[in-house]
Amino acid sequence: MGLLKLMGGLLIILSTTLMGFYYGSRFSNRFNNLIYLEQCLKILETEIVYGAIPLPEALSNVYSKGNKKVSFIFEEIRKNLLNNKRGDIFNSFLSVVDLLKDRLNLKDEDIEIFLSLGRVLGSSDRQDQEKNFKYIFNQITLLQKEAKLEKDKNERMYKNLGVLTGITIVIILL
Repeated sequence: MGLLKLMGGLLIILSTTLMGFYYGSRFSNRFNNLIYLEQCLKILETEIVYGAIPLPEALSNVYSKGNKKVSFIFEEIRKNLLNNKRGDIFNSFLSVVDLLKDRLNLKDEDIEIFLSLGRVLGSSDRQDQEKNFKYIFNQITLLQKEAKLEKDKNERMYKNLGVLTGITIVIILL
């Protein structure tokens, strides 16, 4: 009977600890994904502004050159852009919103900055595109600072909370 209680207690502590680590890692993932997103957008800027490469090819280049944790988004945008006969860039950007939330742990304000790029991309000349990219990079830098603060504050808290919750449940059950 004692062995059964010990095994049950360990399972409870293990499961709550894993839950705490999962929720804590979401803050770290958001911060890292914002960094990777910025890198991918810099590649896109280089392709469009300096290379004058057509958008579908530029998106494909971002996918191949960028970090695969984030660059797959640009491949999805390219596929949607090519399959969508209207060729509406913003709708192609909208098609990946669920992926940004679910797989990249981005918040609504992060996604809104990304969508603002989709609204202005291809609608003006190179100089205006360059200004738009600089604005987007400034916004992403601010979001990265906010994400870093949240990560530092909340990641450890969730991890510790998971362990302590498991211990508390085991103590209550005993």
